[in-house]
Amino acid sequence: MPRLALRSHALALVTASALLLTAGCAAPGSSAQPEQTAVTGPRAPLGELDVLENPREWVGASTAILENTTIDPVADNPSPALPVDITSRDLDGDRTVTVTDASRILPMDISGSIAATVFALGLGDNVVGRDISTTFPEAADLPVVTSGGHSINSESVLALRPSIVITDGTIGPTDVVLQLREAGITVVYVDAEAGLGAPAELARQVSQALGVEAAGELLVDRLDAEIAAVLADIESIRPENPADRVRMLFLYLRGSSGIYYLFGEESGADELIEGLGGIDVAGEIGWAGMRPMTDEALIAADPDLILVMTGGLESVGGVSGLLASKPAIALTRAGQNERFVDMADGEILSFGPRTAAVLDALARAVYAPES
Repeated sequence: MPRLALRSHALALVTASALLLTAGCAAPGSSAQPEQTAVTGPRAPLGELDVLENPREWVGASTAILENTTIDPVADNPSPALPVDITSRDLDGDRTVTVTDASRILPMDISGSIAATVFALGLGDNVVGRDISTTFPEAADLPVVTSGGHSINSESVLALRPSIVITDGTIGPTDVVLQLREAGITVVYVDAEAGLGAPAELARQVSQALGVEAAGELLVDRLDAEIAAVLADIESIRPENPADRVRMLFLYLRGSSGIYYLFGEESGADELIEGLGGIDVAGEIGWAGMRPMTDEALIAADPDLILVMTGGLESVGGVSGLLASKPAIALTRAGQNERFVDMADGEILSFGPRTAAVLDALARAVYAPES
């Protein structure tokens, strides 16, 4: 019997959920199109780029853009082998959940990764709704079931009559999820700690819950190969000398709510930075999880480059607005050089099927911004 569980770093998730529940602004039941970054066409491989001689010294901001925002499925409408019994650990503890119907799937999490995984498995036609973070084109016409950012709207969910809800505990409120379960909807929790290993683990667990394990293994193989390839490409263009590697920090911003958080170890941002060939300066100063930014921590970290979400940067008035409102940031090397790399909110920390593409896009912004 497969066992699916809530993430072990619960404190980090509670913090992230609280942040995003507070910071969002979508209207209940909104059918607005998800944010989509531009498709720029075929690109030269990373190894063929004219990279910066000293990426630590570059002056100016840049935006990481995916070459392709679509989700490529590994199978064409695979037939779920159901029923399947899943041991799901939710906030009540271990529960045995029997999944009997995958015809109307509602995936929900804070990053849109679960929905992207369902589409990558080939079951996109079975998805009936989306959360606000599901921002790829194939899901654009699906109704939104989160309101106030990442707060689940129970009426919107019930109106869609999902046969199964797949979530991971990162959005809520919890009593709404329990309400869905009490209404007779099958609710399954999955577990994949944020990081470069998350895409494959999520593929395994979601495919188990939906009865398409063969498609899941195909997706795991593809994801592992794609991520390994892009990590090798990044290694070929990053500075060889560790002293020359870019010192990076991930900063979560929501200016309208006055939220400024540093993401440290075990947040997923640390693995993203390491995958980019950079030095995670939050880890250097012992910053764990996701915690409110302090001037002292920021100055002590003194990053060369700060990673941010595009929507977050816009919420503080762009780079100039951020530096004006937070003088401590202006005192860092990144602030002095205005060295910020932003990427769409639903992409940069999604750790789903597009992780290799996210790494590729970020690496271009870090090492070859003029490209």
